[in-house]
Amino acid sequence: AVTLGFGFLITGPFGGMPWEEDISKSVASGRTELWNTITMVWSRIGNTEIIIGVCVIAVALIWWRTKQWWYAVVPAIAIAMQASVFVAATTIADRPRPKVAHLDPAPPTSSYPSGHVGAATALYLTFALMAQRIERAWLRRLVTAVCVVIPFLVAYARLYRGMHHLVDILVGAVNGLVCCLLAWHYLR
Repeated sequence: AVTLGFGFLITGPFGGMPWEEDISKSVASGRTELWNTITMVWSRIGNTEIIIGVCVIAVALIWWRTKQWWYAVVPAIAIAMQASVFVAATTIADRPRPKVAHLDPAPPTSSYPSGHVGAATALYLTFALMAQRIERAWLRRLVTAVCVVIPFLVAYARLYRGMHHLVDILVGAVNGLVCCLLAWHYLR
């Protein structure tokens, strides 16, 4: 409800927040072939099929290693909740994408909130929390760092590639974080 209400505010009374278009245009004006290629990879990490595929493989591996299905399903719970909020908000708020060239094909959803960022945040932050069970300190730190960085890479890529306004990305990240924490605390 909060996500949807905020979506109504930015598409209605706040008038689309023109400063966001300025940010999108500024980022788009600095594009290069190298960064186009790099951000293409980062953006794809947040694609639905990648998120679901990584989640299914991770759930299977975690279940196999721990023999605890109730622990293994935490990432799936996180992305399922995130997707539910995202689909409802994007369908109803229906915010147009930034007025810059889009470097990715636009999915049939609106710009608000970013599903790529929400899904990447929910999944990879859940993995970061799960990584705290890794006994080897260097490996635990490495896995945690990689999992925390991935949502930031996806977020930057979606802004750089002209697919979302800044607020769409921030709300997507908050959606993913909240869903991650709700799924994680389901265990408690």
